[in-house]
Amino acid sequence: MKVMFYATFREIIGRRKVEVHGVRTVRELIDYLAEHYTPEIKKQLLGTPRVGPDKPIDGMVLVNGHNVFHLKGLDTELSEEDVVHIFPPAGGG
Repeated sequence: MKVMFYATFREIIGRRKVEVHGVRTVRELIDYLAEHYTPEIKKQLLGTPRVGPDKPIDGMVLVNGHNVFHLKGLDTELSEEDVVHIFPPAGGG
């Protein structure tokens, strides 16, 4: 699958996009990225104080244009043909 990174996540990973194979869920994808690129991506997505029962991911993960928050969250299933977009949390005010 293709995984695209935006803003600070692009800087953390050091690439605009990567190809990933063999992961079955968003949770496995995040673990894979942490293991093969940098643990910082997992820390930023799952380890901030803003993550909790009502917000499983700090940022936005889209699978084929659909926000995983509206699917199965971290348990959203992935296939080799998917395109995943990973965005950091939006700031502003």
